[in-house]
Amino acid sequence: MKRSQINQIMSSADSFIRACGFFLPPFAYWSPDVWQQKGSEIAEIVRNNLGWDITDFGSGDFEQCGLFLFTLRNGTPENWEKKQGKLYAEKIMVVNPGQVTPLHHHWNKLEDIINRGGGNLIIQLYNRLPGDGVDTESHVQVMVDSQERILPPGGTIRLTPGESITLTPDCYHEFWGEGQRVLVGEVSVVNDDHQDNHFAKPVGRFPEIEEDEAPKYLLLGDYERFYKK
Repeated sequence: MKRSQINQIMSSADSFIRACGFFLPPFAYWSPDVWQQKGSEIAEIVRNNLGWDITDFGSGDFEQCGLFLFTLRNGTPENWEKKQGKLYAEKIMVVNPGQVTPLHHHWNKLEDIINRGGGNLIIQLYNRLPGDGVDTESHVQVMVDSQERILPPGGTIRLTPGESITLTPDCYHEFWGEGQRVLVGEVSVVNDDHQDNHFAKPVGRFPEIEEDEAPKYLLLGDYERFYKK
């Protein structure tokens, strides 16, 4: 992805988030220069992978296959192993109409996905076979706002604003927006996007960036370059 495209996605998503009455924390708007002046007081932001996260999953076509995320709070895998410290995570996401996040499950993460406003969120579901495979035979049992729903394999749930779904590690899911842009919340146990995601087909989770202009704000993958403490 080009940095100019990432900068534009950030600005557009931020405007939409604000229009929905949701606000990002102040560190979201630190410039690269400000990051370079920070010290150990912000080590948790870096260590816990908080901040801007934009991916096209290696598709080269963000509008068709991509996702905007901002991680607001998170623990670490070590927290989860020791059952100490922050054992939870929260993200905000923006999903465009027809923009697909490819089929995947998580090895450990239990998560609630919440439609916080805008259009509808469509989620396609399959069970996971022992190991990694997609189960195309068995029905899927999920909880939607704490109410049981049973779907055929590959069935879809339509979340309207205010609705939520609980996804377990045994559940493959793919999602996209319907009608208009969707503001999506995620509340989960500790999130580890480096080790805990398994996609049904290989994808690139973090983009390679063509630096055609300066960063507006830093992505998670930029911290190593700009924050040296």
